[in-house]
Amino acid sequence: MDRVVHFEIPADDVERAKGFYASVFGWEIEDVPGMDYTIVRTVPVDDRFMPTEPGAINGGLTRRRAETPSPVITINVDSIEDVLARVEAAGGAVIHPRQEIPGMGAYAYFRDPEGNTMGLWESAPGM
Repeated sequence: MDRVVHFEIPADDVERAKGFYASVFGWEIEDVPGMDYTIVRTVPVDDRFMPTEPGAINGGLTRRRAETPSPVITINVDSIEDVLARVEAAGGAVIHPRQEIPGMGAYAYFRDPEGNTMGLWESAPGM
């Protein structure tokens, strides 16, 4: 069974969103150097950046885009390509094909038959 491992919250004003989530929930907010992405930690992480509490997930803040107009739930899978083929066969659509993040893994977005945008994550070997 594939599990939910990440969330993304899109924002029109990322600075405003960072301040809101940090002040309301006490989340740790950290910009990723060289990327237009902000990490959100809802719980502490280990040396592999994985949540230290069972069942907990962390996420990110990102600029709102046409492909991600609302929050996205990301599911960890063994093979993004295999899952995207199953998504299409089941009536969904690929929104953003597999894209590598060097040293970390790869991600993709799809839309389910109900119109929800969801994310996929495939960890790099050894991660």
